[in-house]
Amino acid sequence: MSAFRTAAITDEFSPDDLDGALDGMAAVGMTGAELRVVGRRNMIDLSDEEVDGVRAAVEAKGMEIISLASPLLKCVLPSSPPLDSRVQHDVFGSPHTFEDQPRLTQRAFEIAERLGAGIIRVFSFWRTTQPEQCYPQLRDALIALADQAAARGVIIGLENEHACNVGTGAEAARFLSTVDHPALQLVWDPANASILGETPFPDGYAQLTASRIGHVHAKDCYVKDHKPVWGAVGEMGIDAIRRPTASSIADAMAAVPGMTPASPAPLIPRGFSGDGVSWWSMTTSGISLAYGMRKSMNEAFCSCPSLS
Repeated sequence: MSAFRTAAITDEFSPDDLDGALDGMAAVGMTGAELRVVGRRNMIDLSDEEVDGVRAAVEAKGMEIISLASPLLKCVLPSSPPLDSRVQHDVFGSPHTFEDQPRLTQRAFEIAERLGAGIIRVFSFWRTTQPEQCYPQLRDALIALADQAAARGVIIGLENEHACNVGTGAEAARFLSTVDHPALQLVWDPANASILGETPFPDGYAQLTASRIGHVHAKDCYVKDHKPVWGAVGEMGIDAIRRPTASSIADAMAAVPGMTPASPAPLIPRGFSGDGVSWWSMTTSGISLAYGMRKSMNEAFCSCPSLS
């Protein structure tokens, strides 16, 4: 039995067929879902009735909705430096602008509540040639979101995204050091960090405060000409998942007595503590976005010793 329950962004199994995606996820042992695109439409654009139908479909499979993978702050920040042309700006069905953000914010909170999702994933504006010049405005935007999240009992999860201004572990560490808010956590994506040239583990992870990591994405690819080439987890850039040390297990058990899912293939400690990622070590030579979780990766997670 795995120490972690696994989940996936459903459209990475199928952007068209939600039931088919959930069946595929269940077939490899997943018990959680993260929602971004359903029926080739971004969740943020669905009606209340459609959102309720999505929740019913997930729960009918005995699964839990972990996160709303929203497109918030995935747009151009006005008056920012020029966009970094080296990176691909992929919107996953959400061509929204800065002016749309107030409306999208209200809708994201409404949808998260209807879904019962504990995390709303957000970004840091499209990446520019001088990312840190955008941090003051980003800080203001995220504090405003986190204040609303705290009042509603949810978490804002800032994903380090290679196409946005917080793209690596080092950048996330620098930015989060300026924002101490209990409702703002990091969605750590080692693969995204690798695209920008960072060695995510141990280098990037070593700069992060583990307690600020609320959600982890495990993905796989390699980089060619600043662009990722995606593939199945374990077949592209991830070299090994090793057994945790006795001390890391003891530390994690003391900090986090129970574990709940993350996505796509991942770890989210109950109480949104990131200490659980120290239960195993992952070395990467490339990157990832697991378009289709593979059974081999699920089996790798299941090889970790159970804490029960």
